Order: sequence, then C-alpha cells, then structure tokens
Amino acid sequence: MSATGSSAGHVVVIGAGIAGLTAAHRLLERGVRVTVLEASDRVGGKLLPGEIAGARVDFGAESMLARRPEAVALAREVGLTDRLQAPATATASLWTRGALRPMPKGHVMGVPGTAAALSGVLSDEGLARIERDAELPRTEVGDDVAVGEYVAERLGREVVDRLVEPLLGGVYAGDAYRISMRSAVPQLYQAALTHDSLTEAVREIQARAAAAQQTGPVFMGIEGGVGQLPFAVAESVRERGGEILTGTPVRELRRNGASGWRVVAGERVLEADGVIVAVPAPAAAGLLGAEAPAAAAELGAVEYASMALVTLAYRRADTDLPDGSGFLVPPVEGRTIKASTFASQKWGWIADENPDVVVLRTSVGRYGETAVLERDDAGLVDVSRHDLREATGLAATPLETRVTRWTDGLPQYPVGHHARVARIREHVAKLPGLAVCGAQYDGVGIPACIASAYAAVDQLAGDLTAVRELTANPVQSLHGGAGE
Repeated sequence: MSATGSSAGHVVVIGAGIAGLTAAHRLLERGVRVTVLEASDRVGGKLLPGEIAGARVDFGAESMLARRPEAVALAREVGLTDRLQAPATATASLWTRGALRPMPKGHVMGVPGTAAALSGVLSDEGLARIERDAELPRTEVGDDVAVGEYVAERLGREVVDRLVEPLLGGVYAGDAYRISMRSAVPQLYQAALTHDSLTEAVREIQARAAAAQQTGPVFMGIEGGVGQLPFAVAESVRERGGEILTGTPVRELRRNGASGWRVVAGERVLEADGVIVAVPAPAAAGLLGAEAPAAAAELGAVEYASMALVTLAYRRADTDLPDGSGFLVPPVEGRTIKASTFASQKWGWIADENPDVVVLRTSVGRYGETAVLERDDAGLVDVSRHDLREATGLAATPLETRVTRWTDGLPQYPVGHHARVARIREHVAKLPGLAVCGAQYDGVGIPACIASAYAAVDQLAGDLTAVRELTANPVQSLHGGAGE
C-alpha cells in the first residue's frame, strides 16, 4: 500500500520551507499522519517576516505570482483571504544610462515584440539591431539554450544587458548568459522552436495572453508580508494533527524493509511509510547519498547564488522618492545594488500602518559575485545608501537598517537544468515511498514550490502525472517588481 493510500500511513517531511509545509498540509488532507522535521529554529525557509522601525515587512521574498493558482489558493485555504493584497503600484523603473527610466512594456522577460517597445531604454544602435531579427536566418535552440546567448544572437547584446539581465537577475540572482531558456522562460523556448523570428514569437505569446483575457493582478502580497504564509500553513498543519519539530536536523535517511523508511533526527528515530525531502539541493544530496547515490550526485552539482537584502527605514518627512515600486539595475551599469524596492509605495499596508515611516529595500549580490558580500553589514548599508542617493537623491540618514543575508539562497538553472531534474526524479522514482520537492526543480517562485510539493504528494500515492508535467513544463517565475 502506498504511503498516502491509507489513513494509517505515516510520512516524514524533511524541511519546513513553503514546499515542505505545503506537502504536509496536502498529506493531512488525505488522512495521512505527518511529521515535519526542520533543522533551523523556525519554519518558512526563504519567506521571513519581521519588523523595522515598527513596520511589518518581509526580509525574504515579498510577492507571489497570482497568475498561477497555487499560492493564492493555498493562502485562502489557510485563512488568509482577507489579508491578500495586490501591489498598490506596479510601475517600476530601470536605472540605466544615467537615469531612472520607465520600465518598458510589451516584452516577455525583457524580450521585446518590437524595437519600439524598448525606445528610451536602448540606444539608437540597439533599437536598429532589434529590427534585423526579421532578416536573420533561423537560430536553432536544440534541447536547450542560454537565454542571453539566444536573445543576443537574434536581437543584440544590448537587449540582454539592459533589460533581460536585470529582470532575470531579479528572479535568480543569476547570469542571463548561463540561465536555461527552457527552464527559466519556457514559453519563450516553446515559441522559439516554431518561429524563425524571435520578435514574431514574442508577439504571438502576447497575442495568446491577450486572447486569454486574464484579469486581476499579476502578483499578490499578504498584509504583514508574504512571510505570514508559512506561519499560517504551519498553524493549519498543527491544527490537523501534524507534528512540526524545529531545531531537528536529520542525520540519516535509510530504507527500512521493502518500502518503509527509517529517519534519524537528533535523538529520535522515526519509522515512516514515506518520506518527502523538501530541503535545498546540498542538504538533499547529503540525505540521499546512502540510498540514492545517483540522485545525490546530480543534486550535489546544483549551483546556488548568494545575495543580501538591505532594508532601510526613513522618516517620511526626510524622503521624496520617485513614483512607482522601485527600480532595477542592469549589471552593465557597474553599480553595487541590483535593485531597490520602495516597499512603502508598493504595499499599501506598510504605508497605512506607518504613515510617518518609509521603508525601502535594496538587493546586493549575483551569481559569481562574492566580493561584495564579504563586506560587513555596515558596509552593505553604506553602498546601498550611496547608490540610492545616486539614483534618487535620497541623502537622509535612516532611522533603522537591517541586513538579511541569503547565503546560497537561490538555485541556478543553467542550460540542461531540465535534463538534470528529469534524471534526479528518475532515480528517486526507483525507491518506493520517496519523493522530492523544492525550488531547485521546477521554478524558484512560491507557486512553483507549492506545485512541486503537490506533485511529490501525488508521487507517494503512486500518481506520477503531476511530476511528469512539471518536469516537462516548469513553472515560469516572473519578476515581481523591483527588488524581487
């Protein structure tokens, strides 16, 4: 009998980030007994709510894609319906070529349907280069290709350096010239398979989106911060009888008989019918080394980017920020920060609850960019304040600052990532009662992690439909506004 095929079953979920908590929540709905083991002293993973100068904010991810159903639906299931809020403004800027310029519209992750869409952001030469796309011979994308490499070949490097890079960097803290188009921008990859012209492919994507007539906000937040979501899911898990143990690292994961599992965590030894491993790739590799060495080797090869978020609170009387939710910074500009979010302007509850305070965030660090993160917290605050002054004129002294470091926080999706994920899942599927989920597989956004968790639960029940669908069609993680 499968781990989720009986109310008498017991499943251990390793990891209490949003993926692990979601898996536990779904298992409990199916009548399974659940124990969640978390090595750190809190739940939530990369979702982290907190306060600065009395204002409730996020110190991790701050928005969730609403055009996918998973995250908003889960928030509603755990009682957060009345606290869901769309951004108060979705207007962002680019700090490029010496000025804050309006973020262009009419593009797919920075790839335009026409040259005119990027007028004001690109040079005349850059715009003229886009026009050549229609005359170029077809560019084969094969099984996968780097986003930056393909777009630069079709439209020129300026499009990549000025727009694709900052947008993709906001999602992955990565390098567009390494990031997989198939995994990171799957709709663009699929369109490139059937179109000779990239701009024509983008226009078709835009036409399909217009025909679908999707309404409502693209992104959603939660009053008090999206970091409230894992807390609410954890509370629901406990109310349904699930056990969540923090400060409980798993030391060993071994098979126990033909289909059972033995989990050693601290002084505890748990017997389980099934296990869901919902931790980052390095930790998952360590856990799976004994029973699934091939999967562990693949997971051990997944690379991560580190970054830091610098949150600053100011007296409102001391600030005069531009309109909008903030700005992105192309790496080619040579600045230290890669983005800034004007949190008090983006999220209505922050301004409503704290009328005399203005909260901003900057993000620092990209894949391979380690020197800047070696600075101490005061140094990161200083460079953030310097760049904010250069971009916006903000020269005031903040009331309070906080630096949140996310070391190895964002998995990288290089060319061939989809094939690696398929191999990992193929190896895992050979072991009854074992499944994996998390940001390193099918997308780094909150909806992707939730979808990954649901697929893992289905896999324990013997249904591989969702796993196969996600492996073939990853969840695109869009940019949630400046600073995400």
